[in-house]
Amino acid sequence: MDKNILGTNIVTQVGILVNDIEKSSQDFADFLGMDKPKWMLTDGYDKTQAEYMGKPSTARAKLAFFNVGPTLTIELIEPDDEPSTWRDDLNKHGEGVHHIAFVIKGMKEKIEICQRNGMPLLQKGEYTGGRYAYIDANNTLKTVIELLEND
Repeated sequence: MDKNILGTNIVTQVGILVNDIEKSSQDFADFLGMDKPKWMLTDGYDKTQAEYMGKPSTARAKLAFFNVGPTLTIELIEPDDEPSTWRDDLNKHGEGVHHIAFVIKGMKEKIEICQRNGMPLLQKGEYTGGRYAYIDANNTLKTVIELLEND
């Protein structure tokens, strides 16, 4: 495997799949001693242009964020029933950690480097202010890696 594939070693987010964003948000808020954040619904396909396994995806998810450090966020994800890495992993493995995320530069190049190193692209899309990609690093790193590129 190449070294320093992403050009960073700073984890910016841990994503956790949940069945009930309201309950899970309250549980985390209580545990962390923080206010329960309001959840948001991801944009639709017209904005995200999301792809899952190389095909257009209309999947959406409810997201709630907890800032737990100067650069670290816990993201709770309650997916809808449309095909996505979130829904598939929740169905296969149940609730729990889905990914760790890194802020990167050069999305296309980083995806290509990951793929050359045996880590295929699962899902990608746009969000207001940037783009994301989920990389299947389960064989080597035992988790999904999310790449975040902000404009």
